[in-house]
Amino acid sequence: MRRAEVSRETKETGISVVLDLDGTGTVRTGTGLPFLDHMLQAMARHGHFDLDCRATGDLAVDSHHTVEDVGLVLGDAIKDCLGDRRGIRRFAHAIVPMDESLATVALDCSGRGYLVFQGCLSQQVIGGIQRDLFEHFFQSLCTRAGLNLHVLFHGRNDHHQLEAVFKAFGIVLSEACSLVPGDHDIPSTKGVL
Repeated sequence: MRRAEVSRETKETGISVVLDLDGTGTVRTGTGLPFLDHMLQAMARHGHFDLDCRATGDLAVDSHHTVEDVGLVLGDAIKDCLGDRRGIRRFAHAIVPMDESLATVALDCSGRGYLVFQGCLSQQVIGGIQRDLFEHFFQSLCTRAGLNLHVLFHGRNDHHQLEAVFKAFGIVLSEACSLVPGDHDIPSTKGVL
């Protein structure tokens, strides 16, 4: 069973994540940031994995610590679920439209964290979250989970662009983490990730 429970307590935040990669898309979130909750719900629902994410943070300061730490803890949970990554598909990509917006996301569960995040958000703050924090969320997640993620997006509406990105990420995470029937090897020519 590929399920993980991870918590992180700091002076700035308290985060708990329960992730089941083989779930059905059951999602419960409560981060104190409704727009982040909406994005996490879209990600997990379209990835068909179960996610329970709870967070308390110093939102009176701003949303930075909460967004960053949710990314870190979710990344730790993904890493725990994958273990040695034996038998996973490893690679996946998705193109997701949302009205005028389009997100293209490619993922390699390589064990090496790396992010390319290219797109243009027009508003400084989206749903109460500074726009640069969305890239920071994925950077934190990729670093902790050991994911090589490429995110390319465009559109006119920032909400649509980000929702397409999170949906596409959910889809590629589910696909890349899926088990290949009958394959129990490490998915690498090196024999190790």
